Amino acid sequence: MGKNYGILGFPLGHSFSKKYFENKFIQEGIEKEASFINFELDNIEKVPSDILNTLDLQGFCITIPYKKAIISYLNEVSPEVAKMGACNCVQIRNGYLKGFNTDVVGFEKSFVPHLKPNHKKALILGTGGASSAVAFVLEKLGIEYKYVSRNAADGQFTYENIDANILSEYTILINSTPLGMYPKVDAAPEIPYQFITDQHYLYDLIYNPEETKFMRLGREKGAFAENGLLMLELQAEENWRIWNE
Repeated sequence: MGKNYGILGFPLGHSFSKKYFENKFIQEGIEKEASFINFELDNIEKVPSDILNTLDLQGFCITIPYKKAIISYLNEVSPEVAKMGACNCVQIRNGYLKGFNTDVVGFEKSFVPHLKPNHKKALILGTGGASSAVAFVLEKLGIEYKYVSRNAADGQFTYENIDANILSEYTILINSTPLGMYPKVDAAPEIPYQFITDQHYLYDLIYNPEETKFMRLGREKGAFAENGLLMLELQAEENWRIWNE
């Protein structure tokens, strides 16, 4: 009997997971009995029939735009998912679906090594599913943060609000939007990059391209910048552990 895994999202043309896990099967010596399926569904309501009817599915991961919407289809969620309202990993046991958030593990382990003493406040660019994991980790680390969105809301900035004063105070900038992702590599969050300095830490959850425009504009001002590839690899390994525990 084989072991099957998959990813749910739309679109999945950019997805790193299928190739990563197929390489993982080779490393584990199970490539003949394991498979990884792309569930590229344009409607979350197709989940029960498409995923649960797949023979012997051990679990699946979730990407844009379903990290929040998937929760209503689960039987149980981890404390992290309950708190942040976003899930990117589901374990299946006899038709029982339990949700986890492994973005938290991936982000924390890849983010923390580059923190400096002056990195006390962060701006989270974007308010989608991935931003929830970022906020969860920042709270855990005691780093004050504000969301930045195109739409005005209590307790968050709009992009038009961001100026030299705000950037002098908030020295961590985390892009959780898809702006700049391949193939639209000329896009970047609209912040005043002229006020970035060598005191800033720019973290982009995007991994393709290796250097996004957001990262490049920061580096040109002397900032440290990192992409999301290590985060993705770390959360993939955590998914694997959960699926097979």
